[in-house]
Amino acid sequence: MDQQDSLKYGETCIICSHQKEIGIHLYTSFICSDCEKEMINTETKDPSYHYYVQRLKVITTPHIPS
Repeated sequence: MDQQDSLKYGETCIICSHQKEIGIHLYTSFICSDCEKEMINTETKDPSYHYYVQRLKVITTPHIPS
């Protein structure tokens, strides 16, 4: 998918795996605004919290050659 297609169809959220147009980029990963709001409002005692933590572990810092 090229950049034009990405703008037309959105990007795949690393949390819900759905194509969404609005969200944030964290390094090279995309999180849709719906999942972002859910994560922000989830208490650490909630079972969903652990799911979000596991999904966020796929985010890695991009390697920048020196």
